[in-house]
Amino acid sequence: MKKIGIISDTHGLLRPEILGILKGCDCIIHAGDVNKPEILDTLRMMGSIYVVRGNNDKDWAEGMAKTLHFTIEGVKFFMTHNKHTHKYFEKMIDNRLWLNPGSCGPRRFDQEITMAVMTVDNGTYQWEKVAMIPEK
Repeated sequence: MKKIGIISDTHGLLRPEILGILKGCDCIIHAGDVNKPEILDTLRMMGSIYVVRGNNDKDWAEGMAKTLHFTIEGVKFFMTHNKHTHKYFEKMIDNRLWLNPGSCGPRRFDQEITMAVMTVDNGTYQWEKVAMIPEK
């Protein structure tokens, strides 16, 4: 069994609350718009990381994949940054989970700061939305 932290749109900011959650995870999925390579350096120190390039990841991220296919504990993943709205979204479509963890970087407009945590085990999975209120 593995616990996965799923984040996106850090836009150069790793909030302490997010780091606290990610430290308890076996691996991390970052769905793009990292904005600073130092963010990935920090995440790599915590364990395995899967990351795709977002539309705001500039020259430093040229070699980063725009899409990824991978499997964790028998669960297949496809990840990309396109159609990213910074809003949390989850929906089962044709027996597949479509998940957008939302944005956990700087607050955008009045949107929630969100991420997801998923547990995978032998081809099965469960997930939960994690929402937090940023400091004012």
